[in-house]
Amino acid sequence: MKILNSLILAMIVFSPVCLAQREIIDKVVATIGGELVLLSEVEEQHALMEAQSGVLPDDARCNIMDQLMASKLLVNQAKLDSIEISEEEVEAQLDARIERILSFMNNDVSQFETYYGQTINEVKAQFREDLKSQILADRMRGQVMAGVTVTPSEVKQFFNSIPLDSLPYFNSEVEVGEIVYKPEVNKEERQKTIEKLESIRQRIVDGEDFAELASKYSEDGSARAGGDLGWAKRGKYVPEFEAAAFKLEKEEISPVVESEFGFHLLQMLERRGNSIHVRHILIKPELTDADLEKAKAHLDTVRHLLMTDSITFSQAVKRYSNEDVQSYNNDGRLVNPATGNTFFEIGDLDPDIYFTIDTMEIGSISAPFEFRDPVGDIYYRLVMLQSRTSPHKANLKLDYSKIQKAAIESKKSEFISQWIKDKVDATYIDIDPMYNACPVLAKWKEKDIRP
Repeated sequence: MKILNSLILAMIVFSPVCLAQREIIDKVVATIGGELVLLSEVEEQHALMEAQSGVLPDDARCNIMDQLMASKLLVNQAKLDSIEISEEEVEAQLDARIERILSFMNNDVSQFETYYGQTINEVKAQFREDLKSQILADRMRGQVMAGVTVTPSEVKQFFNSIPLDSLPYFNSEVEVGEIVYKPEVNKEERQKTIEKLESIRQRIVDGEDFAELASKYSEDGSARAGGDLGWAKRGKYVPEFEAAAFKLEKEEISPVVESEFGFHLLQMLERRGNSIHVRHILIKPELTDADLEKAKAHLDTVRHLLMTDSITFSQAVKRYSNEDVQSYNNDGRLVNPATGNTFFEIGDLDPDIYFTIDTMEIGSISAPFEFRDPVGDIYYRLVMLQSRTSPHKANLKLDYSKIQKAAIESKKSEFISQWIKDKVDATYIDIDPMYNACPVLAKWKEKDIRP
């Protein structure tokens, strides 16, 4: 289910339903300052929601119109406040979303193009302005909400305002600690990889095409684009890669460069100040069975130290865990990205952790087991079950962070509603009469200002 939801989120802007809806006869249905809402925008959102949820309520279009107008008002204010979004940022987000979609299609470009009926570049061109407006709206919304906080007394007041029979019921939750270790590639495999890249580099120097060799040999998603990484500002890449890239002159090819991702060859295509356009070939040295067994044995030793109380879990994290994982700076405790705290419902955990802790007692430590990170690299981890709650009705003692989050969201909702009301009073608004029967749009008509 988590994978499906991630795919939907990645594809929401680039929906083929949206592409189809843009073919309808269009017209302006609302004006908010200098921004327009088009009929096609309303209809494409309606079609997308219908495709995801089935039959929609009769007032769905009214609610969509309300949301679109709020977004356009944010964009209008962002432009008035001179909030700027760089083309590099838009391009980076376009690339990231397309990369995410492709990752669910096994990086099959032909499948992508069949699904959308357009090439990648055509899809990017189709949605570039939409995404830029979305980023502007999000940036403006963030500024508007920046100062919204709640005090402990407000959290308590919010909780007490919920009727007893409406209090949510929370499932069992767990806290999990981890110690993560990345297997090290042996010297022989490292040297083989370096020599392979040096051989490829010589072929390029001798006249072969970098892009063709990248497509053939690179183990990075950019291989399908000939290794082209597009434009990026200083600070985007890992230090080793970036340092090598910024030393290059136009068309120059780097020596072999090592980073946390493997070994690279880089070529500078173009540079503009602190922005660079490079392509690369990435090859990852292969881990042998002996490398994996060595990593597992290393964590077996750590587990023995923990089981014999020779070291605390927190000490073991600092001494033995990988510094690049999120849990390292949290004494090994995993943080739930959805809530920001350390509690997880069982179904929210990665399956490998879920099945490991399912039968564990609180305080017990698992045997080492293998897992892969989002880019496919192999790691080993130990996990410790640190706590487990029983299913229960919401209460301030056990669920303060959840209740606090709900209180903040409630306050933000009130805040943005008041902000919209204030801006409507000073913004030119015009709505097509076809939406006159929408009660939710009444707030947009309370003061109909004309220039």
